[in-house]
Amino acid sequence: MSAGAAINPMEQFEVGKLIKFDLLGYDLSFTNSALFMFVVAALLFVFMLGGMKRALVPGKWQLMAEGAVGFIDSMVSTSIGKGGKKFAPYIFSLFFFILFANLVGILPLAVVPGLHTFAVTSHITVTAVLAFFSFGIVLAVGLWKHGFKFFGLFVPHGAPLWLMPVIIPVEFISFMVRPFSLGLRLFVAMTAGHILLEVFGSFAVQGLNAGGIGYGVWFASMLMIIGVSALELLVCAIQAYVFALLTSLYLHDAVHLH
Repeated sequence: MSAGAAINPMEQFEVGKLIKFDLLGYDLSFTNSALFMFVVAALLFVFMLGGMKRALVPGKWQLMAEGAVGFIDSMVSTSIGKGGKKFAPYIFSLFFFILFANLVGILPLAVVPGLHTFAVTSHITVTAVLAFFSFGIVLAVGLWKHGFKFFGLFVPHGAPLWLMPVIIPVEFISFMVRPFSLGLRLFVAMTAGHILLEVFGSFAVQGLNAGGIGYGVWFASMLMIIGVSALELLVCAIQAYVFALLTSLYLHDAVHLH
């Protein structure tokens, strides 16, 4: 990062073209965002590949993979209930893609000159695609399983008839807001954490360069960086869990209605 841009906390979110490519007027360039999505997918593939050895005496890697599968299986069984097993592969992929993307995004690669990590989940385009894809599955499952009865989801059981003109629009809006809340929650949480780290990192550099009382600013900033980094690790896991859990709950509504 250049000295003039060191205090720009938004620079880390800039999408850069690594390989420029245009096709029929469409920009199909390979970007740093795409690169890190491939990195995340490769890490997830290696994680599962190493855990599928099925050794008689499982090693640590196999135990981790089996524990991950068991964790998602328990989530799906609890959140979706009967008929939820078929969605376990998607929830597994969703949870661990987001988790790995979050963790890769906070790797301190910038300590090596020329390297800079990229948090793909700090871009609304990525989180929105995940959210709307999940929402599309919910709609498809609900309509396929229940047909027009699926719209009964907007009519709470036992609600008085005279309140329906108010309840149905509220329930419909609440339902349609789901993908936006899914995508925005993950995007905001990851973006805020990275901005904080960038700001405190700039304070640390400026304090160290200033000398004197600036060393105090550097020390305080480093403490904040350590604290925010620890919090970011927790947020990485929580946000992946919340996204997968809410998707499971929405699928429960689609499978069982009320």
